[in-house]
Amino acid sequence: MLAGFFSRKDDTAPLAIGEAEYTVIDTELTGLDLKKDSIVSIGAVRMKGARIDIGASFYQLIHPSSGMDHKNILIHGITPSEVEQKPAIDAVLDELSAFCGDSVIVGHFVSLDINFINKELKRTGRKNMKNAAVDTCKIYEWIKSNEGPFSRHYTARRDELDLFSIAREYSISFNEGHNALSDAFITAQLFQRFLSSLPGSGVKSIRDLLKIGKA
Repeated sequence: MLAGFFSRKDDTAPLAIGEAEYTVIDTELTGLDLKKDSIVSIGAVRMKGARIDIGASFYQLIHPSSGMDHKNILIHGITPSEVEQKPAIDAVLDELSAFCGDSVIVGHFVSLDINFINKELKRTGRKNMKNAAVDTCKIYEWIKSNEGPFSRHYTARRDELDLFSIAREYSISFNEGHNALSDAFITAQLFQRFLSSLPGSGVKSIRDLLKIGKA
């Protein structure tokens, strides 16, 4: 699917980042162990260039295939009783794939989300998600390492790279607490900020964007 993102329909120029279609995605999980944990909710919003399409969103609570431990319930706030009657991930995958289409996938530490989704796609006999994907954390680190006279000395602790910390830096307002759809919307706003500034740093096409932020 990558080739379609590199050129316009007339195949004469690279597709500009302001013209591409994006799906910003977030998941909530029972834990971070890919082998034993599973998805409890998925949220996604669509973007056309830097415009967030408020009317195009996807949100689904999911009955997880693994147990929910207390530590992770405290993070995402989703209780076993809330998902007891919700569909299994198997019933959600086709709708999610249709929502994403051929768009560029965007997320914060998005490889984690994609790995969990691909695990379920493989388990159910479906093909892996092959969309081009970019990580807002990687884009942020690239921006920081390329701006100002002290950029070469830029380093950040892992605890400074979470979505909420970076959102605060860019004056994006949000309510504390995790929700897959609201986190996807926060990520979309952060990506929106990046899209407005990246062309000035020479990142103008999807090819350029993948060079600095490929997941």
